[in-house]
This record gives sequence, structure tokens and C-alpha cells, in this order.
Amino acid sequence: MAYYQAPLRDMRFVLNEVFQAGDEWAAMPATGELTPDLADAILEEAARLTRAELFPLNQSADAQGCRFEAGHVTTPDGFKEARRTLAEGGWFGLGGNPEYGGQGMPKLLTVAFEEMLYATNTGFALYSALNTGATLLLDHHAPASVKRVYLPRMYAGEWLGTMCLTEPHCGTDLGLIRTRAVPLAEADETSPARYAITGSKIWITGGEHDMVDNIVHLVLARLPDAPAGTRGISLFLVPRRKVDAAGEPGEPNGVSCGGLEHKMGIQGSATCVMHFDAAEGVLIGEPHQGLAAMFTMMNYERLSIGLQGLGLGEVAGQSAMDFARQRRQGRSPQGAAEPDQPADPILVHPDVRRMALDIRAWNEGGRAFAAFVAAQLDRARLHPDAGVREDAGALVALLTPVAKAFLTDRGFDVTVEAQQLYGGNGYCVEWGAEQYVRDARIAMIYEGTNGIQAMDLVGRKLFRNQGALVARLVERVRSELDAQRDPELADERRRVSEAVTGLERATSALLARARGDAAELGAAAAGYLSLLGHVVYAWLWWRMMTTARQGLQQQGPSGDAFYRAKLAVGRYFLTRLLPRVESLEQEIGAGAETLMALPEEAFYPRD
Repeated sequence: MAYYQAPLRDMRFVLNEVFQAGDEWAAMPATGELTPDLADAILEEAARLTRAELFPLNQSADAQGCRFEAGHVTTPDGFKEARRTLAEGGWFGLGGNPEYGGQGMPKLLTVAFEEMLYATNTGFALYSALNTGATLLLDHHAPASVKRVYLPRMYAGEWLGTMCLTEPHCGTDLGLIRTRAVPLAEADETSPARYAITGSKIWITGGEHDMVDNIVHLVLARLPDAPAGTRGISLFLVPRRKVDAAGEPGEPNGVSCGGLEHKMGIQGSATCVMHFDAAEGVLIGEPHQGLAAMFTMMNYERLSIGLQGLGLGEVAGQSAMDFARQRRQGRSPQGAAEPDQPADPILVHPDVRRMALDIRAWNEGGRAFAAFVAAQLDRARLHPDAGVREDAGALVALLTPVAKAFLTDRGFDVTVEAQQLYGGNGYCVEWGAEQYVRDARIAMIYEGTNGIQAMDLVGRKLFRNQGALVARLVERVRSELDAQRDPELADERRRVSEAVTGLERATSALLARARGDAAELGAAAAGYLSLLGHVVYAWLWWRMMTTARQGLQQQGPSGDAFYRAKLAVGRYFLTRLLPRVESLEQEIGAGAETLMALPEEAFYPRD
């Protein structure tokens, strides 16, 4: 059966030993009072809460799903009560602005909580994730009158937010949206300008449900004078029910749900078709600048979706290991491990151990990567030194598409490998493994498919600045490799250094080819993102290994057994998984010619 315990020891190791979180927080006035002890208490309670309240609902919610009837959506049994419990504990506002009732915790801490949410119940976690992104956007771009009304209630979990982008006729190309906004009233000293919003949106997570009294939609739409394309998109806040000056919800607001999408997974998440029929909304940010405002939210949301892959990979791996310890089959190739038993546990078999180590290496590398990106988000937003903010912002820009795509690609791979470890049991619903595969699959698709993320990486983050952001990352990695020369890790250091050199070669060659043929970027995009992801994981594994070595030498807090295991898994990653960068470099170097040579009419021609 499914099994999960929050990996608190590994989370503490990453936060406190690898990334020195206490020093990070002390350097920023907004987080200066947060101590590792307080952070640990928060994580302990988060682990208890998610396992007790959300994990027991995961399989039942998948079986029951959401129900749509007469325009209303009913969530699975237990979701309303779980929402109430999390709201009472202040968890919906964990990273929110304290000025409006949030807890003010940094992203470096909240990523661990988000991982637990996704691991224990992804369907439920998505309501929280969209609310977190919506409040972040409002805190950055909404007028004070809107923030005073909406943020306290959204941080309290009384109201929950959504993001309404996609329309039936267009997906990623938001320049094609048709939803329109017509002015109703001018802004004054107490309230912002109001508009009537008309149009339809699809694939809206949490667009309609029964967990809260009011749902706050952030809707992209066009003003009457909007220029064509993405330059003509504005952003509006549209509540399900109109809100009076005192912040109390009143009459319905012309927002309705047209139905639920029938999905492969995340059945507990209400994925809705939403209609706006002259619904009253307020402008957020400047006219025609809605997409720029939305991207304030998107960097955090893309990391959050990466955490969906990580959380599902972790619970899938833990459940598979629980099965593997109990399942007996055959004998160890080195002789019977337990001669008094009719067969040995399957973990004695090398190929089972390969799958188990793949799972652990990707999950633990992903946890370190997510924490690194989170730390840069905190620095870019909160650090008092402008130079530190600029450097962190550059890393965020480069690594955000990698965080979304590489974490979700590997998360899906891990759930599939975990399912394989069960044998035939993994294909059966009772064990829970197949649900994790289904729930992980969507993460590679939404918030911009992973192919779109790869195109963003090679187009905006690589070619536009001719490799400057990659060069800054490489310089940072090289500096750390030069500063840490533990002779016991000389081979590991060499492997990471060679992978970085391969990244440099692939980058230079791709930039040179792309100057002559724009198709080269698209042809190389997926492979390049994977190459960069492997190299960054290798660097972070090397950093974790050097930290583990120091822990062994200094009797660190995680304990010798933990450090030795970390070194063993790190060596597995660097010797068995990192060599894939060589084939990725060859794939990138193959160029666009073979991709573009086949005529369009020859793709599966119809007789």
C-alpha cells in the first residue's frame, strides 16, 4: 500500500548544512528573525499535518473525483474539512506578506512544505498552489484598496485564487485570447477602476468548488483599445461573488462553470471550463501589461509545478521501497541473504537496486535543486545588496524553465520506475503506484509544456544574450570546484568538471549554428535543457557530497550513517546517471537538418 513519511532529515540537511539557511535568512531584514529551530518546528508540524489530514484522502479522492451538477462542483469527501484545518493553522499564508496577515516565510522554507503537500495529495495541493501564486501577484501589482480586502482572506484560506489564461481556441499563444473587458466606472480614492469581463476560459484549476465562499479569479482579457498580440493583454481580478466596500461577498458576479474536464489524473482537482458574462472585475497593474504582471506569479508557479514532480517522485519512491522490503522473490546472486526464509527480499537483486538508486538519486538531487532556485528567488526579492539581487535574478531567469521541466520530467520518470519495481502489483489500483504515474504526467504539460520551457531556455535565456547567463553559472560552478579540493572526492570533482566542459562546448556550438539557422534552437531545445539539468544536479550532488564529508569529519548533526548514504548515492549519480550528458551533447550537435528534412505531408500520410 502507499507509504509516506516527510523526508525531514534530508530537508534539514539541505536547508541547514548545504545551503546554510540560517545565514541566508539573517542577511535579509524580512527574514532575519527566522531561525533554523523555528523553521524545523514549522516543518515538523507540516509533516504531521499533511500526513494526518491529506494523505489518507489521496486514493479515495482519486477514486471519487470531483462532481459537477447544475453549475456547481463538489470536491471529494474530506476536502472541505482538510481545507478548514489548514486554514485554521495559517498554512495558506505561510509565505504571505505579514502586512496583510501572511506568515512571511521565505521560499527556501516553503518549498519543503509544498513538496509535502504534493506528496500527500496532489489533487488538494493544487488549490493551495494557485492561491499562493495569486496572492503573490496581488501583493506585487494590486492597488492598496484591493490588497486590504482580498489578501487577508486569501492568506487565511477563506477565499482561494485561480489563474485564468487559456481559451478554447488557443493555448500557449496568449496573444490570441478573445476575452474582453469593457470599462464600467473610473477609479477614485477608495476603489480601482471597474470593468465588465466577458469570455470563456478552459483548464482552470479550482475554477469552481465547494470549499470556500468566494473564489478569486485572475483573468487575462483585452481592453477596447488593446493593440494586437501579447502587447494588448490586461489583467483583472474577478471574484465569483461581488464584494462590498467592507469586504463581504454578496450577489453572484456573472461567473459560471460550464463543466469539468475529464482527465487522466489529479481527479481531486477541479479543472473547470469557466464563463464570464459581463462579470465585474478590477484592473490589476497597468493597462496592456497583464502578461508582465502574470509572470511575477509564473516564476513561482513553475517552481511549484516542479515540486509536484518532486513530491510525487518522493512518495512513489518511498511506497516502492516499502513494498521492496517486504516482497520476497528469488535469491541474491551472491548467495542467500536470508537462508532461513524461502526467498530473499527483492532489494538483493542488482536491477531492483538500480531502480531504487535511480529513484533516490533523482529525488534527492531534485530537492537540492528546488532549494537552490528558492534561495535565489528569496535573494532576488529580499536581499539588501543590489548586486546580490541582480545576480540571483539572473540565475532565476536561467533556471526557472529548468526547474519546471527537468523536475517534472524526472518526477514522472521516477514514478514510472517506482511502478515498475512492484511488478504486476504496480499496475493495480490498490497499491497506489499507478495513481502517482497519472498525477505526475500532467506536470509536464501545464504551466507551459516542457517543450515550451525548453524553447524559452534556448531562445530568451541563451541566444538572446549569447550565452551570458550560462557563462555566469559556469563561472560560479568552476569557482566552487576550485575552492573545494577534498582528495577523497577528486574523482567526483573531475566528473563534474568534465560535465561542465561539455556544457560549454555544446553551448558554443549551438550558438554558432543558430546564428545561421533559427531552426537550430528548436531542434536542440529539449536536449539542451536536459543537459543543463544534468550538469546542475551534478554540481549540487558534488556540493552535497562535500558537505557530507565535512559532516563525517566534524560529527555533524545528521549522523555518520546519513552522510555515508549521501556519499554512496552521490557516487551513483555521478557514475551511472551523469554520463548521459555525453549522448545529450551528441544529440544537440546533430543539428536541425534531420528534423527538418522530412516533408510535412510525409508525416504518417493518410492513404
